[in-house]
Amino acid sequence: MTAPSSIETIAPTPGVVPELVRFEAGKEDIRELKRLVRRGGRPLNEQFDADLHLNEIIPKPWGYEYRAYVDDFFDCWALHIDAPHGTSMHVHPRKLTYLLCLGGQGIATGLRQEVPVRAGTILRIAGGAFHGTRNTGDEPLELIEIEVPRNKFDLLRLRDDYDRTGKSYESEAIEQPEHPMQRVPQQANAHLRASTPDGRFGFEIRTGMDVFYRRRPADLFYVPLCISGVVRLDVEILTNTSREVVRPDVELPYLCISRLG
Repeated sequence: MTAPSSIETIAPTPGVVPELVRFEAGKEDIRELKRLVRRGGRPLNEQFDADLHLNEIIPKPWGYEYRAYVDDFFDCWALHIDAPHGTSMHVHPRKLTYLLCLGGQGIATGLRQEVPVRAGTILRIAGGAFHGTRNTGDEPLELIEIEVPRNKFDLLRLRDDYDRTGKSYESEAIEQPEHPMQRVPQQANAHLRASTPDGRFGFEIRTGMDVFYRRRPADLFYVPLCISGVVRLDVEILTNTSREVVRPDVELPYLCISRLG
């Protein structure tokens, strides 16, 4: 996947992890989306109670991905991108996406910008903004993808190194009985995977009060599971590496993503 020469590269400040980088849908994104639709591209709709293969490990030509948490509004996925591979250049027309980097090095590319990705990076990708992510390091690139509102099939591919352009989301899955999705009693219609299959990262639901009084060195990100964030398409994700500590909302539940071991 070759980036156009007109792409603006956003260089990081040495020694400072970027807190939030925004990918917005511009005129080029709208033009390409219209072109895909005219050629027959159709973003589909996930059937929550039928598409159960999405709760397993989804093999990809660049690695694999799997759900970490899901409810009727939030969909949180862990992406494992092997070197030197990358995702397609694709778009989600109807949902907002955040990408959180847990480890590794990479490049996130849109139609007009290119952003270095490393541990601590947060990307906010608006609906309709084309994007793709490539591993540029020697180790796997580990990402968390937060999608609101939930709809895994809201996807159109513009370019792809693996001949998937124009194809819908994968239908094959690999069962992982050792790391199942388990019901979260305190959250309506919610399921959670306790850890990554390799045991490097963990996921748990914590109250805002607990996050405020008990920030742990191993904590990486806190994702507020709030309906208002879905309705307003704006989720205030907190990071444990921020220079300025933002107080969590003590009345909200948070998906806590931490390093294990």
